[in-house]
Amino acid sequence: MKTLACLAIGFALLTTSCSTMKPKPATGDLPAHSFKWKSARAGELKYLLYLPADYDAKSGKRWPLMLFLHGAGERGTNVQRVAIHGPLSLVQQGTNFPFLIIAPLCPADERWQNDPLSLLLDRVTKNFAVDESRVYLTGLSMGGYGTWSLGVAQPGRFAAMAPICGGGSKIDVLLSNRAQAQALKSLPVWAFHGAKDPVVPLDESERMVEALKRLGVKNVKLTVYPNADHNSWTETYNNPEFYEWLLKQKRSHLP
Repeated sequence: MKTLACLAIGFALLTTSCSTMKPKPATGDLPAHSFKWKSARAGELKYLLYLPADYDAKSGKRWPLMLFLHGAGERGTNVQRVAIHGPLSLVQQGTNFPFLIIAPLCPADERWQNDPLSLLLDRVTKNFAVDESRVYLTGLSMGGYGTWSLGVAQPGRFAAMAPICGGGSKIDVLLSNRAQAQALKSLPVWAFHGAKDPVVPLDESERMVEALKRLGVKNVKLTVYPNADHNSWTETYNNPEFYEWLLKQKRSHLP
């Protein structure tokens, strides 16, 4: 009985305490403060650069450029690993593409970051004969995520993007500012994914494509390989139609 009595008393005290927590009358705005900040970062990106066999910087011809982002398995310090998969693996087999390819190496234990990739593009387009209206962005797995991230953040600088088995932030699309949204609406997007992908679920690509359609993007499509698992990049990069589609794309209004 003593235990029951103690419980009853405790409940009564709690009830009394809660009943005294009544809202106070409004007293105006809360105190406002301001914090000024400044940030600076530095780092290094190793990269491979492919130039077509007939590239001649003095000819006056401007060339398309592809930025290729590798997956998580290739991260580290050995820059040659960026050629394990994707377009550069085909270059090593003798393919001569009619465009430049820039393929940076993501450091170990890191992910793709927009700022260094953007600065790298600035450097390459300045130092080589690049047609800035025909810059293409593509990547696989972690590089697919990097493609979505950079393409959505800076859509005005790309003529097309092709993320493979990746995903992104849907809210970055839906809450893009006016200029960004206008550039996105005119950015051709071709995404690829394997239906049986156990690493990055198919709905990662589906929800990004759906977000673009909700924004009003017309030239967007998703190719799903019904029998493919995570490796949906080999079939994509081995398909001549993929490169034909890319090279047809050209951005008429540069940022």
